[in-house]
Amino acid sequence: MPTLQSYMDLHFKELTLAPSLFYSWSPAIRYEISDPSVSINEPVVIQLKQAFHRSITLFDEVFSGTDEMMLITDVHTTLSNSYLRKRPLNVYLKYVKQRDVLTELRHEVIPDPYEEEEDQRVIHRFSLLCKKGDIRYQQLLQAICYEDFAHPSTILKSNPSSGVEVYFINITRDMIYHLYDDRGCDILAADKNDIRLLYESYNDWILDYDRIAIDETFCNSDG
Repeated sequence: MPTLQSYMDLHFKELTLAPSLFYSWSPAIRYEISDPSVSINEPVVIQLKQAFHRSITLFDEVFSGTDEMMLITDVHTTLSNSYLRKRPLNVYLKYVKQRDVLTELRHEVIPDPYEEEEDQRVIHRFSLLCKKGDIRYQQLLQAICYEDFAHPSTILKSNPSSGVEVYFINITRDMIYHLYDDRGCDILAADKNDIRLLYESYNDWILDYDRIAIDETFCNSDG
């Protein structure tokens, strides 16, 4: 199993795995996931109906059943928080289907790139080599969408003072999928031709704010 760092150094050199990935790497696509026209007075499940559909559809495009995947979960917290030191996150306990897969789970504590000196914040990084079929990915994507809605499925409901980011890395096809919340999703590739079909097939889902930059990437004949 390659380490995350060795893999990133080889395929996504100088990219820091941290939000916002879209603005740190090219080629990349930023998709609008939620429907901004839906009223906040609607039930949450109605507000997030489009987010569920789009996030799962894009995930199925990025990952096939045979691809090797790294499931990375970063918990941003304080140095003094001992909650995570002796237990896997519920991301892995709840969304990994077979417990024997968890023998590959790795944990490390790394500096938080956004730390301010007085905060003493760190990242507890959990990484698991697996395949799409090993995880309940649809439910996990829904949980990420729910993160700002105080829903029972939120990932850090027992540790709400911390923040969480979940990254899915396709190490077979060298692509990164990051659903950063219910609003949007970043998809990166080492080679833009590997996500050109995504750009063409789901062009109307692209976030308009970043559309010009994305169009320039894929309309440029170089590479």
